[in-house]
Amino acid sequence: MHPVSTMRTAVRGALALLACGATAAIAQKFPANPAVDRLFAQWDKPTSPGCAVGVVRDGRFIYQRGYGMANLDYDIPNSPHLVYYIGSDSKQFTAAAIGLLVLQGKIGLDDDIRKYVPEMPDYRATYGVPVTIQQLLHHTSGIRDIYTLMSLAGLRMEDVMTDERMLALIAGQKELNFKPGSEYLYSNSTYWLLGQIVKRVTGKSLRVFADEQIFQPLGMTSTHFHDDPGHPMKRRAMSYEQDGAGGFRISYLQNFDKIGAGGLYSTVEDLQKWDENYYTHKVGGDALQKLIHTRGVLTNGDTIPYAFGNNVDRYRGLRVDEHGGSLMGYKAYIIRFPDQRFSVLETCNLGSIDPGVPARQIADLYLGATMTQAVVAAAPRRGREPPKTTTLTSAELSRVAGDYYSDELDVTYHIVPSGNGLILRRPIATSRLVPVDHDTFRAEGDAMAATLSLHFEPSGNAAPSWFTVEAGRVTNIRFRRR
Repeated sequence: MHPVSTMRTAVRGALALLACGATAAIAQKFPANPAVDRLFAQWDKPTSPGCAVGVVRDGRFIYQRGYGMANLDYDIPNSPHLVYYIGSDSKQFTAAAIGLLVLQGKIGLDDDIRKYVPEMPDYRATYGVPVTIQQLLHHTSGIRDIYTLMSLAGLRMEDVMTDERMLALIAGQKELNFKPGSEYLYSNSTYWLLGQIVKRVTGKSLRVFADEQIFQPLGMTSTHFHDDPGHPMKRRAMSYEQDGAGGFRISYLQNFDKIGAGGLYSTVEDLQKWDENYYTHKVGGDALQKLIHTRGVLTNGDTIPYAFGNNVDRYRGLRVDEHGGSLMGYKAYIIRFPDQRFSVLETCNLGSIDPGVPARQIADLYLGATMTQAVVAAAPRRGREPPKTTTLTSAELSRVAGDYYSDELDVTYHIVPSGNGLILRRPIATSRLVPVDHDTFRAEGDAMAATLSLHFEPSGNAAPSWFTVEAGRVTNIRFRRR
């Protein structure tokens, strides 16, 4: 064998043995729990990605396991001591950083965000009220979601996206999804903006501030906000998606470095240290715990479950704090039962896994006797009802064809006849337009097909002057005919 090949084989073997040794040590500390293990059995094989799980009670692990593989190239198994991207579970740390600044008197929850981010439009002219920091925290600001905006504008997550370009896209929105404070709609833009506010107020990046104020005091030595794509990371698990042919493909956005809404890498073992702070109050004291459990209140007086990066709610009669995270092929879920001092911490590296399902099932196994409500059985699957459609004449279809421009996205969409229908051509995607009624069309055939629809105005038989886009976390963006 060639010397280089021999060395590669030796390194691969050493890495695998190291990871297996760590997993074996965990297995010896925690004897197998067949009931928990069955929940992950479909992924617990040397050919599949899977999850790492920690079950915590009274401040200590009562069960830990890794299921499936963290790295299919080097045969490294998943483990609670490996590092995973935790997606939107990052938001609770961004919110805690903001909470610390509030308690330090450096910002106020009711401050107009333009005090710190003057690049944002003054929406008071349109809506009569400003957007506040508190509304950013509770997803009640109406600010449109940045990742949806990027997709609509033809910007790919894997492309290099500077903070300046990100802010310009968010600030370029002349309208909001709704009047600030009047509704709840999840938006990643708001937590990215919170990260920018931390930086502008403290002079330190969110990565540095969170490390100094949260991670170091709690001993979370394997946790950081990843704002430098080139930064090496020890013990990083890779993420995967199914390839459609029974195998897996790497799903990793190498250039993605946006933090606040996401961006946090951590381990199950580190997350336990953060979980314990909910009881010890080591970071932030009693005041921070009270603050981050404050749920949002709409202008009509309704209270929503979303607090500071966490849903404060109930599950089967018990109080819970819970949140999930997802990006690339990474998934995460944290569910805490504060009255029972019990938590399930889950990190996964396969995009098809819904981590919230096994997390709650684990809670059922351990806390079922104390739960006052029965498990709600999943509704039987029915054949999917066909979406509403209508049939239009060639003349009715042709009336909407043309080029349309959005100055909020700085992008042109082309609607062209194709056979007996219409095609929507936009940057990096082409969709078939299916008529829902005379003036509304649904896009089919691209990644946004489930949420993207176009409504043309004015109604009638003449060529419309514009259409508005509805796309889930983004509404009412107007495209004018060119």
